[in-house]
Amino acid sequence: MTSAGSVRSLVASARPRIRFSPERRLALLVAVSSLLWLLPGRAGAIAAGTALSLVALCTAIDVALLPPRRALTVTRELPETVGIGDAVEGTYTIESHWPRTLVVNLMDRLSPLVSGGAGATVATLDPFATRALPFRVTGETRGRAPLGPVGARVRTRLGLVGARFLFSADDSILVIPSLSGVRRFRMLAMQHRLATAGVRSLRRRGEGFAFANLREYAIGDDPRRIDWKATARRAQLITREYTIERSQTVITLIDAGRSMTQLAATRSRFEHALSSALILTDIAANAGDRVGTLVFDDEIRAYVPARPGRGALKAIRDAFVPLQATSREPDYAGAFRYLAAHQRKRALIVFITDVIDPRASQALIAHVARSAARHLAVVVALRNDAIFAAALPRAVGGPGVLYESAAAEELILAREEALQRMRRAGVSVIDVSPQAMTASVINRYLEIKSRGAL
Repeated sequence: MTSAGSVRSLVASARPRIRFSPERRLALLVAVSSLLWLLPGRAGAIAAGTALSLVALCTAIDVALLPPRRALTVTRELPETVGIGDAVEGTYTIESHWPRTLVVNLMDRLSPLVSGGAGATVATLDPFATRALPFRVTGETRGRAPLGPVGARVRTRLGLVGARFLFSADDSILVIPSLSGVRRFRMLAMQHRLATAGVRSLRRRGEGFAFANLREYAIGDDPRRIDWKATARRAQLITREYTIERSQTVITLIDAGRSMTQLAATRSRFEHALSSALILTDIAANAGDRVGTLVFDDEIRAYVPARPGRGALKAIRDAFVPLQATSREPDYAGAFRYLAAHQRKRALIVFITDVIDPRASQALIAHVARSAARHLAVVVALRNDAIFAAALPRAVGGPGVLYESAAAEELILAREEALQRMRRAGVSVIDVSPQAMTASVINRYLEIKSRGAL
Protein backbone atom coordinates (compact mmCIF):
# COMPACT_ATOMS: atom_id res chain seq x y z
CA MET A 1 0.00 0.00 0.00
CA THR A 2 1.39 3.36 -1.01
CA SER A 3 1.61 5.99 1.72
CA ALA A 4 0.20 9.51 1.29
CA GLY A 5 3.72 10.97 1.29
CA SER A 6 4.81 8.66 -1.51
CA VAL A 7 1.77 9.62 -3.56
CA ARG A 8 2.51 13.32 -3.14
CA SER A 9 6.16 12.87 -4.14
CA LEU A 10 5.10 10.83 -7.18
CA VAL A 11 2.67 13.53 -8.27
CA ALA A 12 5.25 16.26 -7.69
CA SER A 13 7.86 14.43 -9.77
CA ALA A 14 5.38 13.80 -12.57
CA ARG A 15 4.04 17.36 -12.67
CA PRO A 16 6.91 18.87 -14.74
CA ARG A 17 6.31 16.17 -17.39
CA ILE A 18 2.57 16.87 -17.63
CA ARG A 19 2.59 19.57 -20.29
CA PHE A 20 -1.13 19.75 -21.05
CA SER A 21 -4.05 20.73 -18.88
CA PRO A 22 -7.77 21.14 -19.63
CA GLU A 23 -9.28 24.56 -20.21
CA ARG A 24 -12.66 25.77 -18.97
CA ARG A 25 -14.16 25.28 -22.42
CA LEU A 26 -13.38 21.55 -22.30
CA ALA A 27 -14.93 21.19 -18.86
CA LEU A 28 -18.06 23.00 -20.08
CA LEU A 29 -18.37 20.70 -23.12
CA VAL A 30 -17.98 17.60 -20.97
CA ALA A 31 -20.62 18.87 -18.55
CA VAL A 32 -23.09 19.63 -21.35
CA SER A 33 -22.44 16.24 -23.01
CA SER A 34 -23.05 14.46 -19.72
CA LEU A 35 -26.53 15.98 -19.50
CA LEU A 36 -27.49 13.90 -22.56
CA TRP A 37 -27.47 10.82 -20.30
CA LEU A 38 -30.70 12.16 -18.85
CA LEU A 39 -32.57 11.45 -22.11
CA PRO A 40 -34.90 8.38 -21.76
CA GLY A 41 -33.93 4.95 -23.03
CA ARG A 42 -30.96 4.06 -25.15
CA ALA A 43 -31.20 7.44 -26.91
CA GLY A 44 -29.59 9.13 -23.92
CA ALA A 45 -26.67 6.69 -23.81
CA ILE A 46 -26.10 6.92 -27.56
CA ALA A 47 -26.34 10.72 -27.63
CA ALA A 48 -24.05 11.15 -24.61
CA GLY A 49 -21.53 8.63 -25.92
CA THR A 50 -21.46 10.28 -29.34
CA ALA A 51 -21.06 13.75 -27.84
CA LEU A 52 -18.26 12.66 -25.53
CA SER A 53 -16.51 10.90 -28.40
CA LEU A 54 -16.64 14.11 -30.45
CA VAL A 55 -15.28 16.05 -27.49
CA ALA A 56 -12.45 13.51 -27.12
CA LEU A 57 -11.67 13.74 -30.84
CA CYS A 58 -11.61 17.55 -30.74
CA THR A 59 -9.40 17.41 -27.67
CA ALA A 60 -6.92 15.11 -29.44
CA ILE A 61 -6.87 17.45 -32.44
CA ASP A 62 -6.34 20.42 -30.15
CA VAL A 63 -3.43 18.68 -28.44
CA ALA A 64 -1.88 17.93 -31.84
CA LEU A 65 -2.17 21.59 -32.84
CA LEU A 66 -0.40 22.84 -29.72
CA PRO A 67 3.22 23.88 -30.26
CA PRO A 68 6.28 22.39 -28.56
CA ARG A 69 8.26 24.60 -26.23
CA ARG A 70 10.92 25.36 -28.82
CA ALA A 71 8.24 27.01 -31.02
CA LEU A 72 7.87 29.86 -28.55
CA THR A 73 10.38 32.38 -27.21
CA VAL A 74 9.73 34.80 -24.35
CA THR A 75 12.21 37.52 -23.39
CA ARG A 76 11.98 40.30 -20.82
CA GLU A 77 13.49 43.78 -20.98
CA LEU A 78 13.70 46.17 -18.04
CA PRO A 79 15.90 49.12 -17.04
CA GLU A 80 18.84 48.27 -14.80
CA THR A 81 17.50 50.26 -11.85
CA VAL A 82 14.26 51.52 -10.31
CA GLY A 83 13.81 53.92 -7.42
CA ILE A 84 11.70 53.18 -4.38
CA GLY A 85 8.18 54.33 -5.14
CA ASP A 86 9.14 54.96 -8.79
CA ALA A 87 7.71 52.96 -11.68
CA VAL A 88 9.62 51.90 -14.79
CA GLU A 89 8.32 50.46 -18.04
CA GLY A 90 9.31 46.98 -19.14
CA THR A 91 8.48 44.77 -22.11
CA TYR A 92 7.81 41.07 -22.58
CA THR A 93 8.51 40.01 -26.16
CA ILE A 94 6.80 36.81 -27.31
CA GLU A 95 8.03 35.30 -30.57
CA SER A 96 6.13 32.50 -32.31
CA HIS A 97 7.75 29.95 -34.63
CA TRP A 98 4.47 28.07 -35.10
CA PRO A 99 2.31 28.13 -38.28
CA ARG A 100 -0.98 28.55 -36.38
CA THR A 101 -2.58 31.29 -34.32
CA LEU A 102 -1.95 30.96 -30.59
CA VAL A 103 -3.46 32.52 -27.49
CA VAL A 104 -0.78 33.09 -24.83
CA ASN A 105 -1.47 33.79 -21.16
CA LEU A 106 1.73 35.22 -19.67
CA MET A 107 2.37 35.05 -15.91
CA ASP A 108 5.25 36.05 -13.66
CA ARG A 109 6.02 36.23 -9.96
CA LEU A 110 8.55 38.91 -9.19
CA SER A 111 10.73 39.48 -6.16
CA PRO A 112 9.08 41.02 -3.05
CA LEU A 113 11.47 43.97 -3.52
CA VAL A 114 9.32 45.13 -6.44
CA SER A 115 5.64 45.11 -7.34
CA GLY A 116 3.77 44.97 -10.62
CA GLY A 117 4.81 42.79 -13.53
CA ALA A 118 2.77 41.07 -16.21
CA GLY A 119 0.32 39.47 -13.76
CA ALA A 120 -1.83 37.38 -16.10
CA THR A 121 -1.63 39.06 -19.50
CA VAL A 122 -3.44 37.45 -22.44
CA ALA A 123 -2.22 38.05 -26.01
CA THR A 124 -3.17 36.61 -29.39
CA LEU A 125 -0.20 35.66 -31.53
CA ASP A 126 -0.46 35.25 -35.31
CA PRO A 127 1.58 32.56 -37.11
CA PHE A 128 5.32 33.33 -37.06
CA ALA A 129 4.59 36.69 -35.40
CA THR A 130 6.22 38.69 -32.61
CA ARG A 131 4.23 40.52 -29.96
CA ALA A 132 5.49 43.02 -27.36
CA LEU A 133 3.56 43.25 -24.08
CA PRO A 134 4.30 46.29 -21.88
CA PHE A 135 4.28 46.09 -18.09
CA ARG A 136 5.29 48.27 -15.15
CA VAL A 137 7.47 47.56 -12.15
CA THR A 138 7.54 49.69 -8.99
CA GLY A 139 10.39 49.63 -6.48
CA GLU A 140 9.38 48.72 -2.93
CA THR A 141 12.57 47.92 -0.97
CA ARG A 142 16.19 48.71 -1.76
CA GLY A 143 18.30 45.80 -2.94
CA ARG A 144 19.03 43.52 -5.88
CA ALA A 145 15.70 41.99 -6.97
CA PRO A 146 15.91 38.74 -8.98
CA LEU A 147 13.00 38.65 -11.42
CA GLY A 148 12.69 34.88 -11.75
CA PRO A 149 11.22 32.71 -14.51
CA VAL A 150 8.26 33.54 -16.76
CA GLY A 151 5.34 31.15 -17.16
CA ALA A 152 3.27 30.90 -20.34
CA ARG A 153 0.00 29.05 -20.83
CA VAL A 154 -0.60 28.48 -24.56
CA ARG A 155 -3.77 27.36 -26.33
CA THR A 156 -5.15 27.32 -29.86
CA ARG A 157 -8.37 28.92 -31.04
CA LEU A 158 -10.23 25.73 -30.08
CA GLY A 159 -9.24 26.43 -26.52
CA LEU A 160 -9.91 22.95 -25.14
CA VAL A 161 -6.42 22.17 -23.88
CA GLY A 162 -3.55 24.40 -22.85
CA ALA A 163 0.19 23.79 -22.80
CA ARG A 164 2.29 25.10 -19.91
CA PHE A 165 5.83 26.34 -20.51
CA LEU A 166 8.37 27.83 -18.14
CA PHE A 167 11.01 30.19 -19.50
CA SER A 168 13.92 30.56 -17.13
CA ALA A 169 15.58 33.95 -16.76
CA ASP A 170 18.46 35.08 -14.59
CA ASP A 171 17.87 38.82 -14.97
CA SER A 172 17.38 41.21 -12.05
CA ILE A 173 16.75 44.86 -11.29
CA LEU A 174 18.46 47.02 -8.70
CA VAL A 175 16.10 48.94 -6.41
CA ILE A 176 17.80 52.18 -5.40
CA PRO A 177 16.71 55.36 -3.58
CA SER A 178 13.98 57.22 -5.44
CA LEU A 179 15.08 59.20 -8.48
CA SER A 180 11.71 60.85 -8.99
CA GLY A 181 12.17 64.10 -10.90
CA VAL A 182 15.86 63.54 -11.68
CA ARG A 183 15.37 64.38 -15.37
CA ARG A 184 13.69 67.68 -14.53
CA PHE A 185 16.44 68.62 -12.06
CA ARG A 186 19.15 67.57 -14.50
CA MET A 187 17.64 69.77 -17.20
CA LEU A 188 17.43 72.64 -14.73
CA ALA A 189 21.13 72.27 -13.95
CA MET A 190 22.12 71.99 -17.62
CA GLN A 191 20.19 75.12 -18.57
CA HIS A 192 21.24 77.02 -15.41
CA ARG A 193 17.66 78.20 -14.99
CA LEU A 194 18.09 80.06 -11.72
CA ALA A 195 15.66 82.91 -12.28
CA THR A 196 13.00 81.19 -10.19
CA ALA A 197 15.43 81.10 -7.28
CA GLY A 198 16.28 84.80 -7.68
CA VAL A 199 19.88 84.09 -8.62
CA ARG A 200 21.97 85.96 -11.18
CA SER A 201 25.46 84.87 -12.20
CA LEU A 202 28.25 87.10 -10.92
CA ARG A 203 31.50 87.78 -12.70
CA ARG A 204 34.80 86.91 -11.04
CA ARG A 205 38.30 87.57 -12.34
CA GLY A 206 40.32 84.70 -13.62
CA GLU A 207 37.39 82.34 -14.06
CA GLY A 208 36.12 80.76 -17.29
CA PHE A 209 32.60 81.62 -18.38
CA ALA A 210 30.09 79.71 -20.49
CA PHE A 211 26.90 81.01 -22.06
CA ALA A 212 23.80 79.97 -20.10
CA ASN A 213 20.75 81.78 -21.47
CA LEU A 214 19.14 85.08 -22.46
CA ARG A 215 17.03 87.31 -20.23
CA GLU A 216 15.69 90.82 -20.08
CA TYR A 217 18.23 93.53 -19.35
CA ALA A 218 18.10 94.83 -15.77
CA ILE A 219 19.60 97.99 -14.29
CA GLY A 220 23.12 97.22 -13.17
CA ASP A 221 23.86 94.60 -15.84
CA ASP A 222 27.06 94.94 -17.85
CA PRO A 223 26.14 96.73 -21.14
CA ARG A 224 28.82 94.71 -22.92
CA ARG A 225 26.65 91.59 -22.45
CA ILE A 226 23.68 92.96 -24.38
CA ASP A 227 22.74 90.64 -27.23
CA TRP A 228 21.86 93.08 -30.02
CA LYS A 229 20.43 90.47 -32.37
CA ALA A 230 18.01 89.19 -29.72
CA THR A 231 17.24 92.80 -28.77
CA ALA A 232 16.26 93.59 -32.36
CA ARG A 233 14.05 90.49 -32.59
CA ARG A 234 12.18 91.15 -29.33
CA ALA A 235 12.15 94.97 -29.48
CA GLN A 236 13.55 95.21 -25.93
CA LEU A 237 17.00 95.03 -24.36
CA ILE A 238 18.15 91.43 -23.95
CA THR A 239 21.35 90.47 -22.14
CA ARG A 240 23.40 87.29 -22.23
CA GLU A 241 23.79 85.41 -18.94
CA TYR A 242 26.92 83.41 -18.21
CA THR A 243 27.84 80.87 -15.58
CA ILE A 244 31.20 80.16 -14.03
CA GLU A 245 32.64 76.91 -15.28
CA ARG A 246 34.43 75.61 -12.27
CA SER A 247 34.79 72.08 -11.00
CA GLN A 248 34.10 71.71 -7.29
CA THR A 249 33.94 68.89 -4.79
CA VAL A 250 30.53 67.96 -3.38
CA ILE A 251 30.26 65.62 -0.39
CA THR A 252 26.89 64.46 0.96
CA LEU A 253 27.01 63.72 4.69
CA ILE A 254 23.99 61.69 5.81
CA ASP A 255 22.81 60.99 9.34
CA ALA A 256 21.57 57.39 9.67
CA GLY A 257 20.79 57.62 13.39
CA ARG A 258 17.68 57.21 15.49
CA SER A 259 15.74 60.30 14.41
CA MET A 260 16.07 59.36 10.73
CA THR A 261 14.01 56.18 11.23
CA GLN A 262 10.81 58.19 11.67
CA LEU A 263 8.28 58.12 8.86
CA ALA A 264 7.60 61.11 6.63
CA ALA A 265 4.45 60.20 4.70
CA THR A 266 4.99 56.62 3.49
CA ARG A 267 8.80 56.51 3.68
CA SER A 268 11.35 57.04 6.40
CA ARG A 269 13.25 60.30 6.66
CA PHE A 270 16.41 58.34 5.89
CA GLU A 271 14.87 57.15 2.61
CA HIS A 272 14.05 60.74 1.65
CA ALA A 273 17.63 61.73 2.53
CA LEU A 274 19.17 59.02 0.34
CA SER A 275 16.93 59.98 -2.56
CA SER A 276 17.83 63.68 -2.38
CA ALA A 277 21.53 62.89 -1.95
CA LEU A 278 21.53 60.61 -4.99
CA ILE A 279 19.77 63.19 -7.17
CA LEU A 280 22.20 65.90 -6.01
CA THR A 281 25.09 63.54 -6.80
CA ASP A 282 23.67 62.92 -10.28
CA ILE A 283 23.32 66.66 -10.96
CA ALA A 284 26.79 67.49 -9.63
CA ALA A 285 28.48 64.65 -11.52
CA ASN A 286 26.85 65.74 -14.78
CA ALA A 287 28.02 69.30 -14.08
CA GLY A 288 31.64 68.08 -13.93
CA ASP A 289 32.04 68.17 -10.15
CA ARG A 290 33.80 65.63 -8.00
CA VAL A 291 31.26 63.79 -5.83
CA GLY A 292 31.45 61.64 -2.74
CA THR A 293 29.41 60.61 0.29
CA LEU A 294 29.67 59.65 3.95
CA VAL A 295 26.87 57.91 5.89
CA PHE A 296 27.11 57.38 9.65
CA ASP A 297 25.29 56.61 12.87
CA ASP A 298 27.51 55.80 15.87
CA GLU A 299 30.07 54.55 13.33
CA ILE A 300 30.89 55.10 9.68
CA ARG A 301 28.41 53.06 7.66
CA ALA A 302 29.60 53.98 4.16
CA TYR A 303 32.23 56.23 2.62
CA VAL A 304 32.88 56.92 -1.05
CA PRO A 305 35.75 59.38 -1.63
CA ALA A 306 35.10 62.26 -4.01
CA ARG A 307 35.97 61.68 -7.64
CA PRO A 308 34.56 62.84 -10.99
CA GLY A 309 32.47 61.05 -13.56
CA ARG A 310 29.66 58.54 -13.80
CA GLY A 311 31.77 55.97 -12.02
CA ALA A 312 31.51 58.00 -8.83
CA LEU A 313 27.73 58.17 -9.20
CA LYS A 314 27.51 54.39 -9.58
CA ALA A 315 29.77 53.82 -6.57
CA ILE A 316 27.59 56.08 -4.39
CA ARG A 317 24.42 54.43 -5.66
CA ASP A 318 25.78 50.97 -4.85
CA ALA A 319 26.89 52.15 -1.40
CA PHE A 320 23.36 53.39 -0.64
CA VAL A 321 21.55 50.18 -1.59
CA PRO A 322 22.21 48.04 1.55
CA LEU A 323 22.01 50.89 4.10
CA GLN A 324 19.26 51.24 6.71
CA ALA A 325 18.73 53.80 9.45
CA THR A 326 19.30 52.41 12.95
CA SER A 327 18.09 53.19 16.47
CA ARG A 328 21.58 54.32 17.52
CA GLU A 329 22.54 57.86 18.47
CA PRO A 330 24.69 59.52 15.77
CA ASP A 331 28.32 60.20 16.60
CA TYR A 332 28.82 63.66 15.07
CA ALA A 333 32.36 63.97 16.41
CA GLY A 334 33.44 60.70 14.84
CA ALA A 335 31.85 61.56 11.50
CA PHE A 336 33.49 64.99 11.27
CA ARG A 337 36.88 63.62 12.37
CA TYR A 338 36.65 60.98 9.65
CA LEU A 339 35.67 63.62 7.10
CA ALA A 340 38.51 65.92 8.14
CA ALA A 341 41.02 63.08 7.79
CA HIS A 342 39.81 61.95 4.36
CA GLN A 343 38.72 65.22 2.72
CA ARG A 344 41.43 67.80 3.29
CA LYS A 345 40.68 70.03 0.30
CA ARG A 346 37.87 72.55 0.52
CA ALA A 347 34.51 71.09 -0.51
CA LEU A 348 30.80 71.72 -0.41
CA ILE A 349 29.46 69.58 2.44
CA VAL A 350 25.71 68.96 2.24
CA PHE A 351 24.80 67.55 5.66
CA ILE A 352 21.33 65.97 5.85
CA THR A 353 20.15 65.43 9.42
CA ASP A 354 17.40 66.06 11.93
CA VAL A 355 17.85 68.88 14.44
CA ILE A 356 15.39 68.35 17.27
CA ASP A 357 17.14 67.18 20.41
CA PRO A 358 18.71 70.15 22.27
CA ARG A 359 21.56 68.10 23.76
CA ALA A 360 22.46 66.47 20.45
CA SER A 361 22.15 69.77 18.58
CA GLN A 362 24.84 71.35 20.81
CA ALA A 363 27.39 68.78 19.64
CA LEU A 364 26.16 69.14 16.09
CA ILE A 365 26.54 72.95 16.14
CA ALA A 366 30.10 72.73 17.48
CA HIS A 367 31.31 70.31 14.82
CA VAL A 368 29.47 71.96 11.93
CA ALA A 369 30.84 75.38 12.89
CA ARG A 370 34.37 73.97 13.11
CA SER A 371 33.96 72.27 9.72
CA ALA A 372 32.72 75.53 8.20
CA ALA A 373 36.17 77.04 8.75
CA ARG A 374 37.56 74.66 6.10
CA HIS A 375 34.57 73.69 3.97
CA LEU A 376 31.41 75.35 2.74
CA ALA A 377 28.79 73.63 4.88
CA VAL A 378 25.09 73.40 4.06
CA VAL A 379 22.96 71.79 6.76
CA VAL A 380 19.66 70.35 5.54
CA ALA A 381 17.58 70.30 8.72
CA LEU A 382 14.60 68.00 8.27
CA ARG A 383 11.43 69.17 9.90
CA ASN A 384 9.18 66.85 11.85
CA ASP A 385 5.82 67.85 10.40
CA ALA A 386 3.94 65.97 13.12
CA ILE A 387 5.57 68.12 15.83
CA PHE A 388 4.76 71.33 13.93
CA ALA A 389 1.16 70.18 13.56
CA ALA A 390 0.95 69.33 17.28
CA ALA A 391 2.15 72.83 18.21
CA LEU A 392 -0.85 74.46 16.52
CA PRO A 393 -3.53 75.51 19.04
CA ARG A 394 -6.74 73.47 18.94
CA ALA A 395 -10.17 74.56 20.07
CA VAL A 396 -11.10 71.14 21.45
CA GLY A 397 -9.23 68.88 23.84
CA GLY A 398 -8.40 68.68 27.49
CA PRO A 399 -5.24 69.33 29.50
CA GLY A 400 -3.45 66.52 27.67
CA VAL A 401 -3.83 68.26 24.32
CA LEU A 402 -2.68 71.55 25.83
CA TYR A 403 0.40 69.88 27.35
CA GLU A 404 1.18 68.20 24.02
CA SER A 405 0.97 71.53 22.20
CA ALA A 406 3.22 73.25 24.75
CA ALA A 407 5.82 70.45 24.58
CA ALA A 408 5.83 70.58 20.76
CA GLU A 409 6.24 74.35 20.80
CA GLU A 410 9.18 74.05 23.21
CA LEU A 411 10.90 71.56 20.91
CA ILE A 412 10.35 73.84 17.91
CA LEU A 413 11.82 76.84 19.75
CA ALA A 414 14.88 74.80 20.79
CA ARG A 415 15.29 73.63 17.22
CA GLU A 416 15.02 77.17 15.84
CA GLU A 417 17.60 78.39 18.34
CA ALA A 418 20.00 75.65 17.19
CA LEU A 419 19.50 76.61 13.55
CA GLN A 420 20.10 80.29 14.32
CA ARG A 421 23.35 79.44 16.07
CA MET A 422 24.49 77.56 12.97
CA ARG A 423 23.64 80.52 10.75
CA ARG A 424 25.58 82.89 13.03
CA ALA A 425 28.56 80.53 12.74
CA GLY A 426 28.52 80.94 8.95
CA VAL A 427 26.69 77.72 8.15
CA SER A 428 24.08 77.77 5.38
CA VAL A 429 20.89 76.14 6.68
CA ILE A 430 17.96 74.71 4.73
CA ASP A 431 14.98 74.20 7.03
CA VAL A 432 12.62 71.97 5.06
CA SER A 433 10.16 69.09 5.20
CA PRO A 434 11.51 65.75 3.90
CA GLN A 435 9.04 65.69 1.00
CA ALA A 436 10.22 69.11 -0.27
CA MET A 437 13.90 68.56 0.43
CA THR A 438 15.15 67.64 -3.06
CA ALA A 439 14.09 70.86 -4.80
CA SER A 440 15.53 73.00 -1.99
CA VAL A 441 18.87 71.17 -2.01
CA ILE A 442 19.23 71.37 -5.79
CA ASN A 443 18.36 75.08 -5.84
CA ARG A 444 20.96 75.82 -3.14
CA TYR A 445 23.60 73.81 -5.01
CA LEU A 446 22.87 75.63 -8.28
CA GLU A 447 23.06 78.96 -6.50
CA ILE A 448 26.44 78.13 -4.98
CA LYS A 449 27.68 76.79 -8.30
CA SER A 450 26.56 79.90 -10.19
CA ARG A 451 28.03 82.36 -7.72
CA GLY A 452 31.33 80.52 -7.42
CA ALA A 453 30.94 80.70 -3.65
CA LEU A 454 33.07 77.64 -3.03
